[in-house]
Amino acid sequence: MNAVRTGNHFTSELILQVNEKDENLSWKAIGYRRPDPKAIDGDENTEQSGPLCNGIIELNRSKDVALNKLQRLGFPVSKPISKKSKIKSLNPSFIIKCDAVVVGSGSGGGVVAGVLAEAGYKVLVLEKGSYVARNDLSLLEGKTLDEMYLGHGVLGTRYMDILMLAGSTVGGGSTINWSASIRTPPHVVKEWSQNHKLELFGSEKYQKALDIVCKKMGVQSEFEHEGFNNMILRKGCEELGYPVETIPRNAASDHDCGFCCLGCRDGKKKGTSETWLVDLIESGNGVILPECEAIKVMINEKDGRTAAGVAFTFENDHGQRETAIVESKVTVVACGALSTPPLLKTSGLKNPNIGKHLHLHPVVMAWGYFPADSWPEAEKKSYEGAIMTAMSRIVSNSEESGYGAIIQTPSLHPGIFSALMPWRSGTDIKNRLCKFSRTAHIFALARDRGSGTVNATNDISYRVEDSEEENLSRGMEKALRILAGAGAEEIGTHHREGRVLNVKESSREELEKFVKEESSRRLKYLENPVCSAHQMGSCRMGVDPKSSAVNPMGECWEVEGLFVADSSVFPTALGVNPMVTVQATAYCTAQSLVQFLAKNK
Repeated sequence: MNAVRTGNHFTSELILQVNEKDENLSWKAIGYRRPDPKAIDGDENTEQSGPLCNGIIELNRSKDVALNKLQRLGFPVSKPISKKSKIKSLNPSFIIKCDAVVVGSGSGGGVVAGVLAEAGYKVLVLEKGSYVARNDLSLLEGKTLDEMYLGHGVLGTRYMDILMLAGSTVGGGSTINWSASIRTPPHVVKEWSQNHKLELFGSEKYQKALDIVCKKMGVQSEFEHEGFNNMILRKGCEELGYPVETIPRNAASDHDCGFCCLGCRDGKKKGTSETWLVDLIESGNGVILPECEAIKVMINEKDGRTAAGVAFTFENDHGQRETAIVESKVTVVACGALSTPPLLKTSGLKNPNIGKHLHLHPVVMAWGYFPADSWPEAEKKSYEGAIMTAMSRIVSNSEESGYGAIIQTPSLHPGIFSALMPWRSGTDIKNRLCKFSRTAHIFALARDRGSGTVNATNDISYRVEDSEEENLSRGMEKALRILAGAGAEEIGTHHREGRVLNVKESSREELEKFVKEESSRRLKYLENPVCSAHQMGSCRMGVDPKSSAVNPMGECWEVEGLFVADSSVFPTALGVNPMVTVQATAYCTAQSLVQFLAKNK
């Protein structure tokens, strides 16, 4: 097993490396071509640097310049003179004052920040990740994984049995996600409002919030040119009589670059850095501090129950780490389901639900090879075109238990492709890579009942339950059949044995045997990669502090004025791509925050 992982890692590293011209000599051989970033036209009404530049405060460039800019924008900065033991022990270089500090700028934090700023409150956003302006986006897989993903793109559960992707940049996951903009499914709304007694989700208020966030993102379902993977998923479903639907996206119908997982250079994908964070900056009431990591929520020492702000660290222009403090009337933690629990725990919160109930939407994949002389047409490439436009709910069980699997397509560029494909030999992986641009991937994503625990961002435990494994098995079976039904010459999975079936040369009986055997393999002993791009539930919302971490308004049970606004508040796994649900829930939390601030003026 170690030799297999070493082989995959070595191949992936070779594929990710580029020369001084940002090129890799192997790309031509595998049919891969990065678009010229300078040739991508953005919104003609917005500078290519992006719409946030005026509100980005970079403490690692020049601290004095940054602090002067904060002062000019209405954020008082002072030297610490407090004798309070907690502040003194941190030895902060300076203190910034504002109405609201928001930790995280993704689909949760970005929404809250934009709403509060437009309501007239001074809002400061702390973002652990970097800010990469549009014209600085390289569209290079290796560089982007390193700069814009949590853990530099290498993140897993304790035993690396689940491989995870999560955004860590201004805009969070909405900057590098795959555009799918699916509303909270009706059966989930019913479950959360009735079983979990969260009236919000069954209310008109929540439905209005869904409408508002979808309008803000320009969510629509049209596309001009469907991409390679989605064409195959759609055709395979139609050939087999499986239900297939079009996925709404937060992008225009002509946006089909296929590189949105590496950032959207033309700005047509409407993540928070193109929507809510723009509202934040244009209101004149907000700023964003990238590369600033929150280390502790400050609790009022007098009562021990009221949030007073956040302590954070940053690297100054001399390469030294410094600590600073933001003092605020309300504090919002929106670091994502993997980072929010550790921050709350290190801040002294004791609620036992913090870090528990983590759901991951585990994913397994199947692949199919379509030679260039077959359908789809030769110019179609696996890494081009809109990433997600087609989906099947053939095994979703949405009308019964609500727990099953959906069938979708991923975005795989050569580095991740080579890391996931089974290693049989150097010759085999070379041949696989030569077929990369015409190899379609389809995955099954399970809505998981089982859950894990977040102890720290680098200490996450999770086990795929038997029920999820059964649903993934059913999904894998359908994925293999869809690929074969669409006309694949070869099909296979990522299981370490690397078995391949030549569909064209096989009988129906041989196809049935292969599909049954490959889809029934157990997901254990690291024999088959299981992936996750959605993490949720680790600070779940509820009506009782004994079973939840935050109340129905998103406020922590233990600390007044401390709110959580990200996917960690989900009461259960969602079962579909979470961006719209995160934003709608955060929008409702933002309304509660407006009321809280008005009451505590």
